[in-house]
Amino acid sequence: MEPRSRSFYVLAGFFALFVIFLYGPVITIGILSFQGPRGGLTFPMNGVSVHWFHDLFEQQAVGDIWGSFRRSFALGLMVMSVTVVLSVMGGMAFRRKFRGSSVLFYLIIASLIVPSILVSLGVGLIFNILDLEVHWATSGFGSQLTWTLPFGLLIMFAVFNRFDKSYEEAARDLGASPWQTVRHVVLPIIAPMLIGVALFGFTLSYDEFARTLLTAGSYNTLPLEIFGMTTNVTSPVLYALGTLTTVFSFFIIGTFLTIVVVMRKRQARSSSDAGSGLV
Repeated sequence: MEPRSRSFYVLAGFFALFVIFLYGPVITIGILSFQGPRGGLTFPMNGVSVHWFHDLFEQQAVGDIWGSFRRSFALGLMVMSVTVVLSVMGGMAFRRKFRGSSVLFYLIIASLIVPSILVSLGVGLIFNILDLEVHWATSGFGSQLTWTLPFGLLIMFAVFNRFDKSYEEAARDLGASPWQTVRHVVLPIIAPMLIGVALFGFTLSYDEFARTLLTAGSYNTLPLEIFGMTTNVTSPVLYALGTLTTVFSFFIIGTFLTIVVVMRKRQARSSSDAGSGLV
C-alpha cells in the first residue's frame, strides 16, 4: 500500500473545513435549542433541557407556527406533484426536435438566472393587475414552480438522453399502444429518477423564501414565519423550531431515499424472477 501524499491530507483538510462550514450553523442551532429555562441565544449555555421544545408546542404570543407549517407542507406537495408531471411530459416532448424547442429551453432555464425576488415581485404584480387575490396557494404556487420546474426538466433531459429506446421498440413490436408503452415500460424504468425530481420539488418549495415573500398574501409559509419570528422572538424557542424543521427535512430526504432503495430491490427481484422463468 503506497503512502499517502501531502496533497491528500491538504485536500482532506479543506474538505473537513468545508463540511464544518456547511453544517456548523445547523449543529450550533441544534445545541443552543437545548438551553435551560433561563438560557439565552448565545453561548455559554445556561443549563440543558428540552424546555424550549415544550414551549414551542404552547400557544405563542405572536405568529402562527403550526399553521405556517401546514401551509408549507401542503404547498410542497402541490409543487412536487405538478413538477413531477410536467417534468416527465416536458422530458418526453424534448426527445424529438420541434420548431422553437431551443427557444423554449432557454426560456425555461432563464427563470433560474433571474433573481428570485424579481420573480416574486413580477408574479405579485401580475396578480394585482388581473385583480386576483395574492395567496400562497395560487400566486405562491406559481412563483415556486418557476424555481422547481427547471430543475425537474434538467433531470428528465439527462434521464431521457441516456434512455435505451430499444425497450420501447420491443414493447411496440409486442403490440403495446403508445400509452401502454409509457405506463408499463418507460415509467417503471425512470421511476427512481422521478423520486429524485419529487424530492427536489418538495424540498425546494418547503424552504423557499424569496419567491414566496411577495406572493404568499396574508398567510405566511414556514420560512416567512421564521423570518418574522427573528424580529420579535428573543428566546431559544426559535432555535427549537429550527432544529425540528431540520430534522423534518432529513426525515423527508430519508423517506424518499428509502422509497428508491425499495423500488430498486423490487426491480432487481422482478428481473431475476423473469430470468429464472426463461431458463
